Amino acid sequence: MRIFENTDFDFIGNRRKAYVVSGILLLLSIGSLLVRGLEVGIDFQGGMEFVVASPIELEPVAVRGELAAVLGSEPEVKTFGAGQILIRTPAEGDISEMQNRIVEGVSEAFPGSSPEVVKTDVVGPRFAEDLKQGAIWAILGGLLVVFVYILLRFEWRFGVGAVAALFHDVTITLGIFSLGAGVLPFSLQIDQAIIAAFLTIVGYSLNDTVVVFDRIREYSNLFKTETYDKLVNRSINNTLSRTIVTSGTTLLVVAVLFIFGGEVLRGFAFGLILGVTIGTYSSVFVASPVVVELRTRMKAARR
Repeated sequence: MRIFENTDFDFIGNRRKAYVVSGILLLLSIGSLLVRGLEVGIDFQGGMEFVVASPIELEPVAVRGELAAVLGSEPEVKTFGAGQILIRTPAEGDISEMQNRIVEGVSEAFPGSSPEVVKTDVVGPRFAEDLKQGAIWAILGGLLVVFVYILLRFEWRFGVGAVAALFHDVTITLGIFSLGAGVLPFSLQIDQAIIAAFLTIVGYSLNDTVVVFDRIREYSNLFKTETYDKLVNRSINNTLSRTIVTSGTTLLVVAVLFIFGGEVLRGFAFGLILGVTIGTYSSVFVASPVVVELRTRMKAARR
């Protein structure tokens, strides 16, 4: 199915406008990451996590104050779906004992709350540190493999364009997670599921970029008299229908997951929505323009 026939949008001619948009988003994202940081789950910081359900509405601030005395330190408490709160504490020890103390503390402080722990999780600090390092190496290793793959299949300029697009996608998505943490009405914790979402984003963005690159290589042999800017623009326009259809159907499925998948999957689905959207944008306005810029600058340098 083709929804765009014979389009002739000047993507390459307008690439500097896209640079401004991407530059602003990257600056905001990096600034937020440096100032606000990320809301990491216990997967990466260690501790215990409890999801407590109650037939009455429990105010997180009030629960946090009451449990501070019970647990010996102030836990992190937030709403976690309808009639549920998420309690996270860095305390170590027996999880059953900690669970009993939380249930008793909430019951005494809020009569009629009848709290029930519906989910528990515990991660040791050593394991959390190993997971953090593993996640960093997985993303860096993925970028390296991507560069080598594109280098072998195309040429080094395409590899730089692909890695630049992936860096662009991951950084902006992380920045939005940083900006939205505590503001959006659902959890944006960075945990193992979110890392899986980011690796999915890398794969999706790369696939979209390779399709455009493959068409550029094909047209380089067919339209040898055209300028490189026009040839790349023709390639992007020719793959535009495929890009829009693929991204649109993917976003439709992920949007359904975001709406109906429940609170636990909402952050994961939100990350995919951001990644697919930004990845589609970057394959057109980042990866291909970087290739054009490198070729133009090297050609000018040789002169």
